Amino acid sequence: MPNLTPDQDPVIRAQAWVGDAVLALYVREWILSFKGEIDGALFIEFTSNNFLRLTGNATGVEAQIGRIYTAEGLAAANNWIEENLRPRMEQRLHKLRVTHPHHRK
Repeated sequence: MPNLTPDQDPVIRAQAWVGDAVLALYVREWILSFKGEIDGALFIEFTSNNFLRLTGNATGVEAQIGRIYTAEGLAAANNWIEENLRPRMEQRLHKLRVTHPHHRK
């Protein structure tokens, strides 16, 4: 089989499909605990391919989450997200507050 990009490889795409769902659950729970309310715009930002590309190929990042979830469970996948993605999002939120002080949390 020729070398496929993560976006083309059916195995990686399947792992990413699961990883995307795990990420969505994590982000929704994080937003509710962080803001105390639903924030669709923040959800879209955190789960967007543009944001995930800060860590690597977006499909590859989601596949990594999916592999961890399948092998080790939800807590391990959530830990990976907390260590690798959440700090980047918190940096983005901090920059937004500094450049636009009227934004809260």
